[in-house]
Amino acid sequence: METIIQLFEKSVEQYPNNPFLWEKNEGPYTSQSYKELHTEVHLLAAGLYAMGIKKGDRIGLLSEGRNAWVLSELGILYTGAINVPLSIKLDAQNELKFRLQHSESRLIIVSKNHLSKIREIKDGLELLEQIIVIDDDVVLESKEIYLSSILEFGQNILESDKKELQKIWSTIDADDSANISYTSGTTADPKGIILSHNNYTSNVIQASSLMDIPETYRTLLILPWDHSFAHTAGIYSFMLKGASIAAVQQGKSPMEALKNIPNNIKEIQPDIILSVPALAKNFKKNIEKGIKAKGPKVERMFNKALDVAYRYNGMGIDKGKGTRKFLKPIYKFYDKILFSKIRANFGGNLKFFVGGGALLDIELQRFFYAIGIPMYQGYGLSEASPIISSNAHHRHKLGSSGFLVNNMDFKICDNLGNILPSGEKGEIVIKGSNVMKGYWKNDKASAETLKDSWLHTGDMGYIDEEGFLYVSGRFKSLLIANDGEKFSPEGIEEAFIDQSPYIDQCLLYNNQDPYTIAMLVPNKGAIQAHLRGKGLDSKSDEGQVEALKLLQSELNAYKTGGKYQDMFPQRWMPTAVGILPEAFTEENKLVNSTMKVVRDKVVHYFNDHVDYLYTPDGKNFLNTKNKETIHNF
Repeated sequence: METIIQLFEKSVEQYPNNPFLWEKNEGPYTSQSYKELHTEVHLLAAGLYAMGIKKGDRIGLLSEGRNAWVLSELGILYTGAINVPLSIKLDAQNELKFRLQHSESRLIIVSKNHLSKIREIKDGLELLEQIIVIDDDVVLESKEIYLSSILEFGQNILESDKKELQKIWSTIDADDSANISYTSGTTADPKGIILSHNNYTSNVIQASSLMDIPETYRTLLILPWDHSFAHTAGIYSFMLKGASIAAVQQGKSPMEALKNIPNNIKEIQPDIILSVPALAKNFKKNIEKGIKAKGPKVERMFNKALDVAYRYNGMGIDKGKGTRKFLKPIYKFYDKILFSKIRANFGGNLKFFVGGGALLDIELQRFFYAIGIPMYQGYGLSEASPIISSNAHHRHKLGSSGFLVNNMDFKICDNLGNILPSGEKGEIVIKGSNVMKGYWKNDKASAETLKDSWLHTGDMGYIDEEGFLYVSGRFKSLLIANDGEKFSPEGIEEAFIDQSPYIDQCLLYNNQDPYTIAMLVPNKGAIQAHLRGKGLDSKSDEGQVEALKLLQSELNAYKTGGKYQDMFPQRWMPTAVGILPEAFTEENKLVNSTMKVVRDKVVHYFNDHVDYLYTPDGKNFLNTKNKETIHNF
């Protein structure tokens, strides 16, 4: 058991001159070594101490990923205070204000890109004493001070104060709180997950049992740094090994930063990238666009190469085994003339991605595996710091969430809490030093989630005969029929989306109702193209009927008589379907920061559609509301 401070101090001692952080503003990327960061961290901690920060105080941190993010978190931790990492996607009035009030943060450290949000709400935050601004090129207002000024305070504190500060950080206990990390919130206010120093350091050690990170490795940390996945699998896992992390070059907006990612990948030449499904889909789209631009001959060859690779790779665990070995020479040929050139666009050193967040569909996994940069799916949740399992380079099975980390107890339970045998599906329940302390100021939620130190994840899954975990949806997002029978909808939803070019998003709903309904977000471009091919458009009644019949036929493939009729029990197939006028996005809060659909919010947001789908009119696929959505394409 150790603290984050001990972890960092050890790495500084072991790898003083290794680069730890890479940042790009003007010109090329420049690095900051472990030793250089260590000096700054001590100064920041001293400056915060001089400002009166005490052990247990909460300090907010709102910034894009950059060197100052890691400096700020470590500086906070060295004083014994608790960091409250905040997503840059949060709005000011509701989300940021709630988190800063609820955590009773005394200070907030903020970058200039997000300072306006804090200025908007600072007068309503009675406990907020000061705003520490990371960037020096802004004009300060009331309550504001530059981060560089705090470092100067640290430089000038008395020798006696320095000794007192050293005494504080050397007596911080592994079970002391390090972070309060807020959930995205579903039906109620978001919950503040209290993670201790030991939660993080334990999970970093656990994660290192899944894959090795040599000290020469680099990663471009694309995911939000406040999120526990980037935090543990990125910042602290790389710190443990003396390896380095690079920040995406920031612009004036998130869109500018997004556009910098492809160039930053080429410049940093990462060995590993942490990914989420939205990012994976984007990468795949760009690869396919590049292939298409080279003409039909190259596109045909690429598709043939993919087919060979899919057959040779199998599910990963059986790659090149049995008769597959005869495909090796042709696979190697295609790899040399095609796939290696694609890999060059990822810097040339990329070994693999590690996927977190929502489950990455099997086709995407097969695609990246084929081109030689596999995307190994993992599973976790913030309450577990967050890593519970992952596929790894030496052991993987596509479609699974990998094997479990070391030093963690694990069971699958039914809804009465009984342990189920291997292969049977139930709730994933874990116990270990990576499990959170509880929820901040929320004893009721803590007691519901933590029972005898066991974390009830709320996720459904099972372990197969080879020890691989399969996660199959939320335990609490079950479809519940009016006779009490339950079924997890995620598999059906994924199939609808994956198998149809005309469906972008889908959510099934049944809360003890007579039948299941589906809410679909259509792919407008694909449907418009289909209508044009028929000489129709979405403004005419004929065009609307054609579009709706097309979507209906896609779903009918899963019903009796359809080509996928045996995939799912018929009773859970939707009886009524609503075509939604708006997608699930982060802007309308219907997906969270890891792009998982927040089911309760979707049902609430489209409540009029839900009610309508349980009326006789709503059961007709060609109903007025659906026609209206198509008309407004």
